[in-house]
Amino acid sequence: MKSARPCIRPGCDRPAAATLTYVYKDSSMIIGPLAMKAVPHTYDLCAEHAQTITAPAGWDVIRLQTDYRAAEPTHDDLSALADAVLQASKRAKPYIPPERRRLARPVTERAEHPPRLHVIKGDLDE
Repeated sequence: MKSARPCIRPGCDRPAAATLTYVYKDSSMIIGPLAMKAVPHTYDLCAEHAQTITAPAGWDVIRLQTDYRAAEPTHDDLSALADAVLQASKRAKPYIPPERRRLARPVTERAEHPPRLHVIKGDLDE
């Protein structure tokens, strides 16, 4: 059974073994144990890519562990895969050509609360 969480590196089909998180404030990449669930803004890596990934110039790589092992498929993985298949099978809204689209309100009608523009005068370097 294939893991529902593969490595995110293009062309890599190995199972995820670690999770990469960026800490922009500290210019750091943190690679740690595989997170229990896939979380937005984190990246799953296989053991090889977790060991060999490099950081951009001026950034630090912090590895919280050194022996990465791919997680075994679990019931949660099967549920996540089933949810992904279900979401993919839902039909997208049909395409409507621009000439057949209706506007929410006529273009000439004024909005209830028009946008406000605040002009700040003076030198911005002060």
